[in-house]
Amino acid sequence: MESMKLADRFDPDANAVLFAGDCLDLLRSVPDGLVKLVVTSPPYNLGKSYENRLDIGEYLSLQRSVIEECVRVTSKNGSICWQVGNFVDNGEIVPLDLKLYPIFESLGLRLRNRVVWHFGHGLHASRRFSGRYEVILWFTRTNDYTFNLDAVRVPPKYPNKKHFKGPKAGQLSCNPLGKNPTDVWDIPNVKANHVEKTEHPCQFPVELVERLVLSLTNEEDWVLDPFMGVGSAQIAALIHGRRTIGADIEPRYVRIAESRIRAAEAGTLRIRPMERTVYDPSSPKESVPPKYVSLHNREDQMKLLERKTIFPSVSRGE
Repeated sequence: MESMKLADRFDPDANAVLFAGDCLDLLRSVPDGLVKLVVTSPPYNLGKSYENRLDIGEYLSLQRSVIEECVRVTSKNGSICWQVGNFVDNGEIVPLDLKLYPIFESLGLRLRNRVVWHFGHGLHASRRFSGRYEVILWFTRTNDYTFNLDAVRVPPKYPNKKHFKGPKAGQLSCNPLGKNPTDVWDIPNVKANHVEKTEHPCQFPVELVERLVLSLTNEEDWVLDPFMGVGSAQIAALIHGRRTIGADIEPRYVRIAESRIRAAEAGTLRIRPMERTVYDPSSPKESVPPKYVSLHNREDQMKLLERKTIFPSVSRGE
């Protein structure tokens, strides 16, 4: 079977482009309107090993340079999803989505959702409430955009609920495909025992990106992550038959991203499945274990409701 074609610079014939360097250098080589979805989690200006802590004004200026290029390469019916948390300055938090929104607005983008990503693990604060959420700003370029809601529906809270009066009395009142996942997503973040954990300190969970890939793109579309880290967005895109472009300033993270793609190609990469609920210690046997993915044996347009896959028995990891 033919191997995935990986390229270290933009190549229109590649399955995945993994660029080691400044994302602006890569973005300038990408044609206008090529990308259906930009999804990323940029550095939060916290002084992590992969970033230099900047004055907030300088940080926003650099972000604007990247956002402008992302808008240029996004198709007219495409989307941009910017996932951010808080910048912390001497104990005071600054919500980065509030600071970044005016940049997107000035470029003519339309905000469709401010998705709250809730997770259960993180730093414990002693002088404020511990932070357990971040946000995803979902923008579109126009009012004509791709949105595949049926691909990401989740099980309804009351699956057997029926209309009790009127012409539909006795019929199921819920959508048989499931319900809209809403704009609050409860997805574990990648911490110590998470099955996807690598050395990256702020890693995207694959399932978070999968939901965006399935709902905002179609097969063969391009998905771009200008701050790709260890390639979780690339994995999510390739699993579902999309092509992908990513950049990271740290060469070792790019090498990890490539190794993860090759593992997925070989069927040895484990991820947390989308259909797995947040672990409940009172019902441990109901937890769906991690699964192996294979890029050469994938299910077309995997839905959140599909539970037909038989997962191997493995040790638990969120």
